[in-house]
Amino acid sequence: MNRRIFLHRTSLLAAIGLVPLAGTAGNPANPETFEVHHSEEEWRKLLGGAAFRVLRQEDTERPFTSPLLEEHRAGMFRCAGCALPLFSSETKFESHTGWPSFWKPLPGAISRRDDSSFGMQRIEVHCRRCGGHQGHVFDDGPKPTGLRYCINGLSLTFAPGATA
Repeated sequence: MNRRIFLHRTSLLAAIGLVPLAGTAGNPANPETFEVHHSEEEWRKLLGGAAFRVLRQEDTERPFTSPLLEEHRAGMFRCAGCALPLFSSETKFESHTGWPSFWKPLPGAISRRDDSSFGMQRIEVHCRRCGGHQGHVFDDGPKPTGLRYCINGLSLTFAPGATA
């Protein structure tokens, strides 16, 4: 079974509540330091429950629940933790996976690290400025990059008409 089929089946089971969608929620080991930082309590107050769990504890939102999945206007997708522009609407595409997908981030916006949760090797992506968990990148996206940045809608805000 390939990754896309695995993720599709997992998202379907999660949608009906049979599989929890948590990454390394709890207290992920993160030796990196970032420009924007807050205490855990400050992050909780700034983000609220669900966004805190996704951005700071590497949880995953339920598939097909983000309003940003249907966002098709021109504009900029920004980190919900620090407002750094991460993706242009010009790189958004319909992946039919249940999460907003992009084929390329803005230059210098995203950092990567290995993720071995769910018994597979993946590449986690996070905001390079605050370290907020965004999602994962896979190599099954469209041209020109062939990449699919599968991003939690709770990790993003959208600014219509904005440019980087």
